[in-house]
Amino acid sequence: MIENKNEANRNNLFIEGLQGTGKSTLMNRLAKEWPEYHAYREGDLSPVELAWCSYLTKDEWEEMLHRYPDFEKEIREKTRREEDRYIVAYTQVLSEDRAFYQKMEEHEIYNARVDFRTFHDVIMKRYHKFSGDNHLFECSFFQNSIESMMLFYQMAESDILAFYEEAYHILKGKGFGLIYLDSPQIRENLLHIKKERSDENGNEMWYPLILNYLKDSPYGKAHGYEGLEDVIAHFQRRRQLEKRIIHEIIKEDCLILKAKEDGETQVSECCRFANLDVKV
Repeated sequence: MIENKNEANRNNLFIEGLQGTGKSTLMNRLAKEWPEYHAYREGDLSPVELAWCSYLTKDEWEEMLHRYPDFEKEIREKTRREEDRYIVAYTQVLSEDRAFYQKMEEHEIYNARVDFRTFHDVIMKRYHKFSGDNHLFECSFFQNSIESMMLFYQMAESDILAFYEEAYHILKGKGFGLIYLDSPQIRENLLHIKKERSDENGNEMWYPLILNYLKDSPYGKAHGYEGLEDVIAHFQRRRQLEKRIIHEIIKEDCLILKAKEDGETQVSECCRFANLDVKV
């Protein structure tokens, strides 16, 4: 049972950190410890995040239903309507048709698939509309937005900071708390997940995807990204920027945890941060 220690609790928590820092593991631990909380992972129909979700007009949504009649029932089940838009958690529709996923991916808002003003307005509008208590969000504040701004819109750090200052200003009165899993050992972490995220035959699954993602981005092309050292350099740059946002904007509303620290210690720190008592 979880009890609030006072009314000033941070009860909408955003879990962030670079790849390989243990975000999903912490998310699962907190979801288990705090059953009153609703956990949103990447690809879910989230009230704040649109990762791995199509953002469609009514006509575009109906076109998808017509184009993929075999998946119509599943598409409808994985759709949430927000005003004049239809949000589809398309990666949760099971299909062997790769073209389906590629077509749905075209309608995401990340990676400069829309102009920056549209991207900005969609994100901020959803933050404004967000309400309620007791939510856990994985990769819903930094990861997809900051990658888009760094790699695809190629924005200056000052402009990215301005984006997050606006976002924090909207969310800070809504129980916002950022839990950031941090590790300076970027090379070691990347080499570990490079090996870990392989198939049963030892073929790397994650690394070729992230490398091509970086190489094919406008920033990657402009800077000649081509191998592991460039991947490491990108994540070093991203960590530096995220830490700057934390220290200059988020401040006391961020809890920085050591990546892959003892699970009980992490949960205990999160409880204190959220002003919660855990009682058996």
